[in-house]
Amino acid sequence: MLKKTDLWSEEDKRQAHLDSRIEQTQSAFFGFEKVAADEKVYKVRRHFDRVARRYDLMNTLLSFGIHYQWKRLSIRILNLKPGDHVLDVCGGTGDLSMMAGRYVQKTGLVVDYDINREMMLVGKDKINGTAFRDFIRFVQGDAEKVSFPDNSFDAALVGFGIRNVTRIEQGFEEMRRVLKPGGQLMCLEFSKPANRLFRRLYDIYSFYFMPLLGRLVVGTGQPYACLTETIRMFPLPEELAAILKRIGFTNVTYRSLTNGIAVIHHGTKA
Repeated sequence: MLKKTDLWSEEDKRQAHLDSRIEQTQSAFFGFEKVAADEKVYKVRRHFDRVARRYDLMNTLLSFGIHYQWKRLSIRILNLKPGDHVLDVCGGTGDLSMMAGRYVQKTGLVVDYDINREMMLVGKDKINGTAFRDFIRFVQGDAEKVSFPDNSFDAALVGFGIRNVTRIEQGFEEMRRVLKPGGQLMCLEFSKPANRLFRRLYDIYSFYFMPLLGRLVVGTGQPYACLTETIRMFPLPEELAAILKRIGFTNVTYRSLTNGIAVIHHGTKA
């Protein structure tokens, strides 16, 4: 198990997330904890079962509401239009699905695709009684085995979820498979702050304040301690861009937000 003094993991530790390394070792990381590769998905499910009903509230409290700005910007980058079909992988409680829905409108379709039923039930509650219920669908499934045919969607997006997928490259390959030629990928994920002093303050906030708030609001700090750890094990922006290019996405770019706390990656299926 890694120590907190390893705050931002070395490249070799981040590469433990690569599919090839997982296949070699048959192990993966859940936060700083090394687990059997097949066990991670069950840990992720339990993790989100525990926080589902307070997930949106905690996101707003922990980010001081900034996550809504990040999400709106990430959707605008896709330049969605009425009639588009969009896949929201690890869509959970549906924030990004609803933001995409405002662009595709009733002539389009948004699929919130997530492995966790409890998270999607929260999302369904949010769209009940709104126009979104006519064209946002919730489908439970594994991001590594997306249950849609090739060339089905104009855009595929994942927000703050890909780092919880055991084989992230396979997850991105599945998103590429279901995209139409010319379709767009967007990935919004946490990352390493650029400024050293800001990063130190962020570490203190992450390892001490976030679990404390989790205990007060959710009744347990463990899921938020794990969140903090998964962020520090995730590939850096340039490393993730290289992965996307290797998978076959073209025109891959990324944009840092709020001193690098979050990063938007964008690419196109040739």
